[in-house]
Amino acid sequence: MRKIFFLLALSCIVSFSFSQSIINRDAEIASMVKEVSADSLQSYIKSMVAYGTRHTLSTQTDANKGIGAARNWVLSKFNEFAKRSNGRLTAFIDTITYKVDGKRVDKDIILGNVVATLKGTDVNDKRIFLISGHLDSRRSNEMDRDKDSPGANDDGSGSAAVIECARVMSQHGFPATVIFVTVSGEEQGLLGAQFLANKAKKENWSIEAVLNNDIMGSNNSSETNIIDNTHIRVFSEGLSVLDTGRVATNIRNLGLENDGRARQLARYVKEIGERYVENIEVVMVYRNDRFLRGGDHSPFVQNGFAAVRITEMNENYYHQHQDVRKENNIQYGDLTEFMDFEYLRKNTAVNLANLANLAKAPSVPDEVKVQTRKLENFTSLNWKAPKNGKTKGYYILMRETTSAVWQKKFYTTETEYKLPYSKDNYFFAVQSVSETGNESLPVIPSVAR
Repeated sequence: MRKIFFLLALSCIVSFSFSQSIINRDAEIASMVKEVSADSLQSYIKSMVAYGTRHTLSTQTDANKGIGAARNWVLSKFNEFAKRSNGRLTAFIDTITYKVDGKRVDKDIILGNVVATLKGTDVNDKRIFLISGHLDSRRSNEMDRDKDSPGANDDGSGSAAVIECARVMSQHGFPATVIFVTVSGEEQGLLGAQFLANKAKKENWSIEAVLNNDIMGSNNSSETNIIDNTHIRVFSEGLSVLDTGRVATNIRNLGLENDGRARQLARYVKEIGERYVENIEVVMVYRNDRFLRGGDHSPFVQNGFAAVRITEMNENYYHQHQDVRKENNIQYGDLTEFMDFEYLRKNTAVNLANLANLAKAPSVPDEVKVQTRKLENFTSLNWKAPKNGKTKGYYILMRETTSAVWQKKFYTTETEYKLPYSKDNYFFAVQSVSETGNESLPVIPSVAR
């Protein structure tokens, strides 16, 4: 009797074990995440702060001060990494002449973004994944271009994340292309991002995801004194400004107001970031940006690209858009001493894991459809193989209509799947999966006609 009881107990344990959800980490990506260094990030920010001001209207001829010197330094870092990339990484400063605009630019300037491109290994794969941060800084007066504005966190942190991702990823190859960019002109009206997004639209770049990082390296808030280095926010819009007319009508008919491309990217950022980075929770915020504020992802959003903003959980306004000074025993100014470099390391690693997973994955499945020929409580999906990449299989994702994130995954090697769940009660999507388990972005099915 005792033996029978033992066997039954063992059977229950084995059954329970096999029913658990197992997270599979790509060993190469896990190794890259471990390479992200808090010390490297700190050194980058100290170097940027040392240029005094990085205001967009500051000097571009002084070798030791101003936006020009800072741009050249970022370019030198990218070129340093390029030497170890076997020719895959190339970098340059992409410039235009920006004229007086009567707003926050009162003289003609050379506006420049520092761009590094890690070319994909598959010549037929035109997909691009882009990470950005803004290099420029500001004081209390947005037109004060001469006095020091350290910009350690806003946005030295985002620029440092871009540089560190380039350092680590340049030593690896990916089927798709990854672009690393530090833009100028954010504080003067998102000028550099607008220039880049418009160029990408005009030249038909196949940008599938933009991760914009802005103010992501401090762990405490002003006024409320909340300290938190275990959460990071990702902001995303629900619907694209381009979703008008028949497209908008279809979105309403299908109840997909919460399933725009940027929102899908935000869900992906959360899942992959938390899969690879310990002690961090990615918090989805259902806004394109903070309340009545904007960032460099917005010009990409307005051009129809999937773009999100990644920002620390609690902003400190004593150290943002402030002259360096001390008043009422409060130290103001965006200084390095108020950074949390371990927090910044984790947030940078979230970016790297997502970029690597996306760039290693096949492209999205093609022509994903849901069948509606008859009324039934099953949901039948079918699709075609992706245009690029080696595909091991597919994930069918499912969530309740009230859920913020995908709740279930079903794996198949076929290009069709029938689920015993009603499309009245659930949302579905399909992902391509590579031989090493890397998932594409999800695709919401359209209605089969």
